[in-house]
Amino acid sequence: MSVMTYKGYHARVDFEPNDGVFAGRLAGINDIITFESDNVNGLQEAFHEAVDDYLETCQQIGKDPQKPYSGKMMFRVAPEVHAHAALAAELAGTSLNQWGEKVIREAAGKIITAK
Repeated sequence: MSVMTYKGYHARVDFEPNDGVFAGRLAGINDIITFESDNVNGLQEAFHEAVDDYLETCQQIGKDPQKPYSGKMMFRVAPEVHAHAALAAELAGTSLNQWGEKVIREAAGKIITAK
């Protein structure tokens, strides 16, 4: 898996051996935007065209293009995980939100920067 970024949008890219193409899909939005290329050189161009086409189409139909994420996260964890995270945040001298953001940023950054 590889990750590409353009105009604030990210895409996951995989090689599809049955079709002999690199196939990508924008991540982080509900609209389904895909692209593909049969060679590495054309992949970035296809990605840029897909994003540009998405933004142009949204403008033409009067729709606001989806932006990746609002900044609000809601998820459930086991009570002991919650307790450990709250304690870690308190011991670090930060709020649970600040601590969680730092931990998630570090973990996610490893994936995004590994592109």
